[in-house]
Amino acid sequence: MMNRLSTTINGITFKNPIIAASGCYGFGREYNELYSVGMLGGISSKGLTLEPRQGNKGIRVWETPSGMMNSVGLQNPGVRKFISDELPFMESLGTVVIANLGGSLIEDYIEGIELLNSTSVDFIELNISCPNVKTGGMALGIKNEVAYEAVLLAKKASKKPLMVKLSPNAENIVEMAKACEAAGADSLSLVNTFKAMAIDIHKRKAVFDNIYAGLSGAAIKPMALRMVHEVCKNVSIPVIGLGGIYCVEDIIEFIMVGASAVQVGTANFTHPLIISTLIKGLEDYCIDQNINNIMDIKGII
Repeated sequence: MMNRLSTTINGITFKNPIIAASGCYGFGREYNELYSVGMLGGISSKGLTLEPRQGNKGIRVWETPSGMMNSVGLQNPGVRKFISDELPFMESLGTVVIANLGGSLIEDYIEGIELLNSTSVDFIELNISCPNVKTGGMALGIKNEVAYEAVLLAKKASKKPLMVKLSPNAENIVEMAKACEAAGADSLSLVNTFKAMAIDIHKRKAVFDNIYAGLSGAAIKPMALRMVHEVCKNVSIPVIGLGGIYCVEDIIEFIMVGASAVQVGTANFTHPLIISTLIKGLEDYCIDQNINNIMDIKGII
């Protein structure tokens, strides 16, 4: 049977271009009770740090028109517990496994990478949107030269394909992407959440303890699509597009502007079965449009 949806990134073949985004799907256990998550092209793990984190205090999630804000704070079991307790389950699913790795210090990233090198994960997705205290709390993904150095060291340490997740809050997303490519990134994923804010007018204070939070959901799609288009025109490595994907048409748009795959995140919270629906819808689109493989329309815009 013809696989109309397969895509290959960094030599690894995905059965379809739909990946569950980090932070929105856990490790797949809960969703596997609703449908067989092995049908996904891939799963990006909950954001991992070298040591366990409890996450932020106070309100963590806040609904906005056509979107959602979050300030979870990378709550996770740590890389070692992920390897011992969660990875065996993810391995059993028969889909591509992506380990999303964050941190506060570059040394933490490197140690996390070294631990993941000895596992079966297919990719390491380097989240460079986290604060780096050695540069005065500046996010690694904001300044091009800081990101370049971080990716250079991470790539040197990694035995897995290195996918670098970019922040839309970068000073210049295209230059950031080019810097990461020059440093050795094998692929890029973008965009992460937009820096945002919410106010409780009755309590007369910010909703989130950290004041600012990350905005995701349908509201950001047009901006994310523009950024993915710009980046795809300026780098030669594969790009995975994400940001506000809720329907098949959204996926097709990201592929048409050059994405080799997409990640679906926030939509899983409001529509838990959405990825299974999107996979079927994308297959139906290919049949209806007489497309042999969905990547035939990649980058046509």
